[in-house]
Formats: sequence, C-alpha cells, structure tokens
Amino acid sequence: MDKITHEVRLANWKKIVERCQARPEGQTTRQWLDDNGISSKSYYYWLRKIRKLAYDQSAGTNTAVSTVASEAEAPVSFAEIPFSVGNESSCGSDKSAFQPTAVVKTDRASIAFSNGATPELMAAIIWEVLKNA
Repeated sequence: MDKITHEVRLANWKKIVERCQARPEGQTTRQWLDDNGISSKSYYYWLRKIRKLAYDQSAGTNTAVSTVASEAEAPVSFAEIPFSVGNESSCGSDKSAFQPTAVVKTDRASIAFSNGATPELMAAIIWEVLKNA
C-alpha cells in the first residue's frame, strides 16, 4: 500500500475510532461495531496503529511535535522534600530517614530509588533522564 493510500485509510479509521469512542454510554465496543457493520479485527488493527502513531508523536519521533516540545522545555531543578513515615514528624527532623536502595547518576542528574519503587517507574524515570541528558 502506498503512502497516500495509507494516510487516507488512517484518516478514515481515526474518524471511525473517534465515533466508536463517543458511542452511547452502556453500549459495548462489540455492539457498536456490529451496529455499524465494522469488523472487530479491522477495528482493533487500526486502533493499534493509531495508538502507536500517537505514542510515537508524544515520544518525539514526529519532528513537528519534538520541535514544539524542545521549545517548551524549561530548566529542571530538583528539591529534597521531607516526608514522614508512621509517627515521625513531617518537618523532616530525621534527615536520614530515606535510605535509597539504588542511585543512578549521570553528569547532570542523580536519582535515588527506594524499595517501594516499581521496576516500571524506575525504567520510565531512567529513560527520561538519559533521553534528556
């Protein structure tokens, strides 16, 4: 399929997905697809493509989106925020209360993780720091 054909189909399926997403409350996707004569296999194929395109654009692979994002970037500053556990004071009187399990450092950033951080959260944070380092 050539690029123009793909773009026309993509635009058409974006409209179909938007209409399905705006279906009446209580109506399932399957009911809406059946009522509109749309194959669920085709719908989910194009939904996956549209979501991937949106993700790629938000991740900065689209030059127009990445240009806007880079213009909007502001310097990042970090601050240590005291917190309490149990009956401890929330004023941060015990500055040694936080003991990181892992620390990731680059030339311009340092991230400390505790045992409570999920692997997904750690990966997302590390990816963002390294991407912008």
